[in-house]
Amino acid sequence: MPLLEVTQTRHLSASIRLTDTTATQVDQYATFIHASADDVVEQALAYVFSKDREFQEFLRTPEAQRVTPTLRVRRAAANEALEPAGKKTVSAASSASQTPAVVAGSKA
Repeated sequence: MPLLEVTQTRHLSASIRLTDTTATQVDQYATFIHASADDVVEQALAYVFSKDREFQEFLRTPEAQRVTPTLRVRRAAANEALEPAGKKTVSAASSASQTPAVVAGSKA
């Protein structure tokens, strides 16, 4: 029996737009928890998705399977497709509205 269990997670790169204030707070939160901005965004979204009961109900409907993709995904090179999953505890970052800033996630 192996002593270690390594979980492989497929990451992809996507481009999103954030307000400049939110982008700054993502970087500040990442520094605060000693993680990457990608980790903050990933974990914050996972947290929101898991806590939103209405969204969880929506996922069980046929409509959830007919959603038109709007996320701008960049195709990763074959050697970037799999990376070991990190385990960090991250809470949701707060947001504010200001001028939009473009943030491209690397392997997020």
